[in-house]
Amino acid sequence: MSIFKKSVQTFVNRRSFLSSSSFGLGAAALASLAKPSWLHPAATLKGQSSFPNFAPKAKRVIFLCMAGGPSHLETFDYKPDLAKLDGKPMPESFTKGQPIAQLQNQQLKCLGPIFKFRRHGQSGQEISDVLPGIGGIADDIAIVRSMHTDQINHDPAHTVMNTGTSISGRPSMGAWVTYGLGSMNDDLPGFVVLTSQGGRNPQPISSRQWGSGFLPSKFQGVQFYSQGEPVHYVRSSPGINRQQQRSFIDTVGKLNRIRNNKVNNPEIESRISQYELAFRMQASVPELMNFDDEPQYVRDRYGVKEMDGSFASNCLLARRLAERGTRFIHLYHRGWDHHGDLARYMKICSGLCDHPSATLVKDLKERGLLDDTLVVWGGEFGRTPMFQGKGATAGRDHHMRAFSVWLAGGGIRGGVTHGETDELGYHAAVNRTHIRDLHATMLHLLGIESQSFTHRYQGLDARLTGVEEEAKIIKPIIGQL
Repeated sequence: MSIFKKSVQTFVNRRSFLSSSSFGLGAAALASLAKPSWLHPAATLKGQSSFPNFAPKAKRVIFLCMAGGPSHLETFDYKPDLAKLDGKPMPESFTKGQPIAQLQNQQLKCLGPIFKFRRHGQSGQEISDVLPGIGGIADDIAIVRSMHTDQINHDPAHTVMNTGTSISGRPSMGAWVTYGLGSMNDDLPGFVVLTSQGGRNPQPISSRQWGSGFLPSKFQGVQFYSQGEPVHYVRSSPGINRQQQRSFIDTVGKLNRIRNNKVNNPEIESRISQYELAFRMQASVPELMNFDDEPQYVRDRYGVKEMDGSFASNCLLARRLAERGTRFIHLYHRGWDHHGDLARYMKICSGLCDHPSATLVKDLKERGLLDDTLVVWGGEFGRTPMFQGKGATAGRDHHMRAFSVWLAGGGIRGGVTHGETDELGYHAAVNRTHIRDLHATMLHLLGIESQSFTHRYQGLDARLTGVEEEAKIIKPIIGQL
């Protein structure tokens, strides 16, 4: 009897250990990849041909998210008719029956553009004076002025921008891209997230915005931090040297594979690869995060002295990640929610984000990286033509019917403007462009045909671009198709 009890107890302990080790380090923070071959679509997309479908124009994406929703009316979409109506009632023909966030049941008055606009570059792109840096790269960017979305509040609107749907728990675009194409670096994650803040009311950003949803967990984004450990749970425990850590990972990997032979759970293989990547990141991440090897003139151009978590330092880090083969790099700057004191906070946010955004594009271009790096800049929605608040401290409410984004590099035609809003900037009116269309365009530039890029989930062939209707590639902003 004692022998039987001992064998049962041993089995329970081993089972508990296997279970806990499977949900350890990688599931907590790394959730990425170990070797590109493990992530190749042939191994991850059942019954489908490998991606890319055709020769890609872009190899990687840097998505610069201005979280909070920058006003298109103060950045890229000048409306002289709105200026004429400044302070006057908003025509009811624009707003009747339309969803409104915080201005419900209030008298709606127009707020004209608060900054001057000028034409920039040989292309003559019209850009606000609050964005002089971006004005300086006007000939390198394509501005889409006719964006619209499905959601009027921050978190669901971010969810639409990041996943193509307002349903929580779906894979993010970075997860989809790494799922289809894998990584180009054995020692760093294929999908990295960087955050910064500064401005009015920095809205929280949930980590599910870079989650993998129903895709394997190794495809979710890995957040890098500017304070403390750059990546959580990577460093070995105190007193453990590298040789001991290697032995531990090898042992856990063997035990996990023994377990997986019985249960055949693909997540266990994901966690094995996450442990392996974590081990290699112990050497690669410190080198990545150390700016000492950057020439002083480069740091001066970005406006950074060290890795301090600012948007500027994150832009420089994004370039370093791009050089090292990271497939999808997502930067969030929180602070663009300008319900009040619009002029002041637009200047603050633009001061923090304008110059580094432009410098990143210039730096990529000078290094020969812009040709195959797609850069996207924009928020989750726009702002209303109506003002919120009173007098000089007025702001603008959330707006889902129209906003602007710009794209550069990776097959994008620079110096073009696509789409128009109506005369007051309320509705996307000409060449209306949904976020699904933005996603389809991004995938196309990466060599992926969005309709065939699917994952079977709950009886549907799920897509980043949705199953409701076919998304359209924004062809006028792309070079030769």
